[in-house]
Amino acid sequence: MDNDLTIWTLDWVPEGPRGFVRDLRLRWACEEAGLAYTVRTIPFEGRETNHLSRQPFGQVPYLDDGELKMFESGAGLLHLARKSEKLMPRDPVGEAETMQWMIAALNSVEMVTVPWWFLGLSGAKDNGLDGWVQSRLDHLEVVLSDREWLAADRFTAADLLTADILRIPKVRSYGERPATENYVARVTDRPSFRKAHADQLAHFAAADEQRPAAG
Repeated sequence: MDNDLTIWTLDWVPEGPRGFVRDLRLRWACEEAGLAYTVRTIPFEGRETNHLSRQPFGQVPYLDDGELKMFESGAGLLHLARKSEKLMPRDPVGEAETMQWMIAALNSVEMVTVPWWFLGLSGAKDNGLDGWVQSRLDHLEVVLSDREWLAADRFTAADLLTADILRIPKVRSYGERPATENYVARVTDRPSFRKAHADQLAHFAAADEQRPAAG
């Protein structure tokens, strides 16, 4: 068991983001791989500037592995995948398939769904990114209609990352995509996801007790 892993996240967030803050990706990966880890926090207040020396964009999570320190959830996830064959196969083909789908999740899916989601918050009837999102999700539906897992014929970090992106409620409910829905349900039913998700919710709920009452 690894005992030098530290996942950094915020000490508190409002109700809306709970269960979706991206430290969950690293928690989930550690749970899948059986890697021991601790969670440490930075203050929610001043988060835009209070940890720029560790994360130049003022975001979370970031990861410590002994003397190694890194930011970005995708980079952290790839680092953890390299530590455990449960997350990424060691044969060249399985490793390459896993990495390509991890990059695809970040560059071809999330980079479209996140701005689309933010535009939707404005309440505008016509979201100019609808067609782009639909195209990406439709292509993914075709892939998932033909296979159970994205890489190596088994669960990998590619499935962890892709399912985490697709489980965003607005994305998950967009259109009729039965293969995608079955995929997300199957992946998020894994005990490791359920534990990581519950632990994140408990972490932020406990922080409520430490905050001053409103008003």
